[in-house]
Amino acid sequence: MLSQPFMQHALLAGTAVAVLSGVVGYFVVLRAQLFAGDALSHVAYTGALAALAAGLDLRLGLFAATIGVGVLLGLLGGRGLADDVTIGTTFAWVLGLGVLFLTLFTTHRATGNSTASVTVLFGSIFGISGRDAVTAAVIAAGLVGVVLLVARPLLFASLDPAVAAARGVPVRLLGPLFLGVVGASAAEASQVVGALLLFGLLAAPPAAAQRLTDRPWRALALSAVFATASVWVGLTLAYAYPTLPPSFAILAVSTALYAGAAIVTSTQSRVLGA
Repeated sequence: MLSQPFMQHALLAGTAVAVLSGVVGYFVVLRAQLFAGDALSHVAYTGALAALAAGLDLRLGLFAATIGVGVLLGLLGGRGLADDVTIGTTFAWVLGLGVLFLTLFTTHRATGNSTASVTVLFGSIFGISGRDAVTAAVIAAGLVGVVLLVARPLLFASLDPAVAAARGVPVRLLGPLFLGVVGASAAEASQVVGALLLFGLLAAPPAAAQRLTDRPWRALALSAVFATASVWVGLTLAYAYPTLPPSFAILAVSTALYAGAAIVTSTQSRVLGA
């Protein structure tokens, strides 16, 4: 399996996106911004369609839309935390734009790239070129570096924003910055697992990690490990069973990890309670 170039590219890009999703997803879960993450995954699809409808590289639309909307959500929310009304309104507006751009793309541009919209929705990790895999790894490493650079103040602002603000932590600046990173992560991950399935990779591994430990740095590392394991096992299953879509396999493994963590913690609670 490892001798196949397409598997080497898939593992490189998949591992990079997995580590990024695990690190970013930990703070997404901690800050209770899963709805924002879900909305940004749909923004990625709309942005890609907008670029395709305009005849541009879809990656331009992906990153411009997700980063822009992510920062906007952070600016509109109090203390950098976008509320559900703001996210829901943006979500509806973005979905409406998605319908518009999909219509424009299918009626004017689809003949030249008829599978592009499906690829953005569900990913094409087995079709990634070596150059794109390296690019994905570099971008993911840069985004992980940004998150780790602000991890300590971001953790403080996530756990107790009022006290963090009183201590001089730039809470209002960290919110838009973090959601901008979430947006960029959504754009990057959409090219691997697809916009529709991205939400699971951002949510399940970090949630499993937080169930197993209440130590922040250990949970952060464990989240990245779980996400990486999901990609590796999922790709192996998809290679062994060619009819199994790789994105589905990856998300199935990550969901199983969360279910396993939930069973372990509930069992421990029952034993301690007894």
